[in-house]
Amino acid sequence: MYQYDIEDQRLVEERAAQFRGQVQRRLEGSITEDEFKPLRLQNGLYMQLHAYMLRVAIPYGLLSSTQLRKLAHIARVYDKGYGHFSTRQNIQYNWPKLADVPTILDELASVQMHAIQTSGNCIRNTTSDHLAGVAPDELEDPRPYCEVIRQWSTFHPEFAFLPRKFKIAVTGTPDDDRAAVRFHDIGIRLVQDPAGGEHCFEILVGGGMGRTPHIAKVIREFLPYEDLLSYLEAILRVYNRYGRRDNKFKARIKILVSELGIDEFKRQVDDEWAQIRDGGLKLLRSEIDRIKANFAPPPYRELPPHDLRLSAEGLSADPSLRHFVRNNVKAHRQPGYCAVVISLKAPGRPPGDASDTQMDVVAELADEFGFGRIVVTHTQNLVLPDVEQQRVAELHARLREHELHTANIGTLTDSICCPGLDFCNLANARSIPVAIELGERFDRLDYLADLGEVSLKISGCINACGHHHVGNIGILGIDKIGEEAYQLVLGGSPGNDASIGKIVGRAFNRAQIVDAVQTVLEVYLRDREDANERFIDYYRRVGEEPFKEALYGDHQEG
Repeated sequence: MYQYDIEDQRLVEERAAQFRGQVQRRLEGSITEDEFKPLRLQNGLYMQLHAYMLRVAIPYGLLSSTQLRKLAHIARVYDKGYGHFSTRQNIQYNWPKLADVPTILDELASVQMHAIQTSGNCIRNTTSDHLAGVAPDELEDPRPYCEVIRQWSTFHPEFAFLPRKFKIAVTGTPDDDRAAVRFHDIGIRLVQDPAGGEHCFEILVGGGMGRTPHIAKVIREFLPYEDLLSYLEAILRVYNRYGRRDNKFKARIKILVSELGIDEFKRQVDDEWAQIRDGGLKLLRSEIDRIKANFAPPPYRELPPHDLRLSAEGLSADPSLRHFVRNNVKAHRQPGYCAVVISLKAPGRPPGDASDTQMDVVAELADEFGFGRIVVTHTQNLVLPDVEQQRVAELHARLREHELHTANIGTLTDSICCPGLDFCNLANARSIPVAIELGERFDRLDYLADLGEVSLKISGCINACGHHHVGNIGILGIDKIGEEAYQLVLGGSPGNDASIGKIVGRAFNRAQIVDAVQTVLEVYLRDREDANERFIDYYRRVGEEPFKEALYGDHQEG
């Protein structure tokens, strides 16, 4: 993984020192909260319903075991003993004291971490495929390019105060988009140039969720690698110049692209690009190779392929292990190895939360069963990317000791969930209790196996931090005349077959929403063609009418 040089380290240490002085002035009362707000946002510090929240950057989701131990230490010493892994592959602390935040930033800097640009109207944490570097289906590891973007965008003087926050995602897999690039302000896909056969980039622009969801549009099909930064800069310049600043609900680049049309937006970007393409932003192959060296494969052993599904020790006698292998174990490009996803969606727990003890355990297991690396997924789980296949049963047993063995990856109970009204001052409804009740209602491995691939995503408000628009089943919390209520959304998908879900009808109250989800599942199980027809495929075949009939009968309102 990328290692800071002297300049990187100096940058984060100086920022932490600067913020210590700013916090001290706030505590002394020499600056007001309004004056302090832009300063704290530049350092990832939010004011939520009950306390400050600190969001820590985890670039492209990659952590060392040393860094994860530091995150556990911060949770234990400065928070309430847990952290919340978010959908941008970051971690959030919900209860830090303001006076402690500068010390937390010092602690983070000691392990090459920070909270810079995790909030505010700037370029946020660049995300990627959680199987990057080990996936057998990727053309090339996208993480070096994520690192290039991180270095280019951090403290970029022109893009520190954009019309709105800006999110970029990169994937190296042409056929299975695990980074949801079509729902980002800029999505980047590594593709094969049909002319020269070299790897290059497909650039998508104008995607996003929130109040007005949009699927990103292709703006350039085959961008040479050396032009990556200059082309991104051209896009950001056009957005910075013409993006709405008078209305935050219309400030995202998706609105600008929609209003101009992709052809006119592309024309303006190309005009801007022509002025800077041959300047100092051109990427040299030597620089790419220098950064790629930080992502060289670890010293794998030469191992024979090992069919886990047939020969894992105790597989036939242990249903938990059998489901774990089927759902949580992923293919690896190195023979004899696999990637293991650790679910943070155990029954009765808020999705994405991990205790300090659990983080320490995962760090220990990363050292023992891999090469000290952990990846945070945008679906709020963790990955050990380099596990020997023959040791999966042993790893599963160790995870079970710490309630980290939940075998639900890719199933209904592997839900995405925002903090909702329990923490967020923007939310209209609670989302965590709904996620917990759904997890407990459907906590049956055989039932989840019968359901197959079904994604469930829950947001407490229209800002869509829980990605409800792209859940096969989505739940949106709303305020209905002062009461918490929930709209049911069906038919979303974030991948290559991207689609935006549709609200099926009137909202449900808190006591009804879990039953409504069960009704939807019963319709699907009753009427699907066979066990191989996924929920999303069934929905696209039959539409929403069977669900509306089952949910509302003759009482559906227009």
